[in-house]
Amino acid sequence: MRVNPVLFLQADVTTEYMRQHGLTPLEFLELDRRHGILRFLELGYEPFHLTGTQGVVEELEDYIRRREEEGK
Repeated sequence: MRVNPVLFLQADVTTEYMRQHGLTPLEFLELDRRHGILRFLELGYEPFHLTGTQGVVEELEDYIRRREEEGK
């Protein structure tokens, strides 16, 4: 069985993000609905897969903060 690398990155980063921010899976899904987090990770896979989990979590935090500042 071959693991889809994009799905692996999404799972790894979202798990770590939820852990660091004390979110439940349902809370994370609501955040994803508002901000398109999983799509963001999918589109950014090429640079992200070389960054490391913590680096991608930090990019994700910046992305969410920018979107919230823009009111989206």
